[in-house]
Amino acid sequence: MTTNEVFLYKREGAYIPRVAAVHDLCGYGKCSLGIAIPVLSAAGCDVCPVPTSLFSAHTKFPVWYMHDTTSMLDAYLDAWQQEGIEIDAVYSGFLGAPEQVGAIQRLYREHPGALRIVDPVMGDGGQRYPTYTPELCDAMAALVDGSDLLTPNLTEASILTGMPYEGQDVDDEYVHRAIDALLELGAKYVVLKGITHGDGLIRNYVAGQDAPVSEVTCELLPYMLHGTGDLYASSLLAAVMAGQSLLESVRFASELVRDAMRITSKQPDFEVRGVSFESVLREVTALVRS
Repeated sequence: MTTNEVFLYKREGAYIPRVAAVHDLCGYGKCSLGIAIPVLSAAGCDVCPVPTSLFSAHTKFPVWYMHDTTSMLDAYLDAWQQEGIEIDAVYSGFLGAPEQVGAIQRLYREHPGALRIVDPVMGDGGQRYPTYTPELCDAMAALVDGSDLLTPNLTEASILTGMPYEGQDVDDEYVHRAIDALLELGAKYVVLKGITHGDGLIRNYVAGQDAPVSEVTCELLPYMLHGTGDLYASSLLAAVMAGQSLLESVRFASELVRDAMRITSKQPDFEVRGVSFESVLREVTALVRS
């Protein structure tokens, strides 16, 4: 089987799938649930947020406040269970504490047929994010086994596998070893993001336990923005839930992030505000209309 033959979700007629989005909510600086909700909604999904923490602003700002929501998650999910809510996919990202892995695993148990998408938001550029302790990273690794789709960048792949982080310019041998190691940890399919070789392109690689490695390239823009990882994972899942193949979904997400980054560069203080995705939502909506 090739990756362009892999379909993780079959869209049935006018049915609107429900996605439990287990992420943080950030007040200023676009990321996490602030991206996942509109992007997946544009793809015709019913997004059911499970907030793992509340932030005043994302952590690239010099001043930010975080509220850990761990203590409320049991009661929150108890209410869902009592209502008999049905979930078609569980999409997890930033976690506020190691104990929150248990809430995601509970969703897996209570919705055994749901697609499991894990974006292991832990760091970038070879560094962990400031709120991520070694204990939280270890807990995040527990979600890899049994995931249908895992979407790490090179930093996160290094944390999960124990392989040394060697920067963004890594060769094919490193890419294959990293993907093999992630698949051996129990992921069914892996998208490894953000490989660059100084040629103006960014490369994302996708492979599975029953599919060889495929490469998707896109233009590399000369600046970094907060929230692009969240936009990538959310738009990738949006395409999957719209019934696109996994390879088509990877290509769609790569191009959507590029388009959003171009628009972002025209905004004031764009380096810190977060990725401006609003004007490209029509591209997501077109997935359902096509």
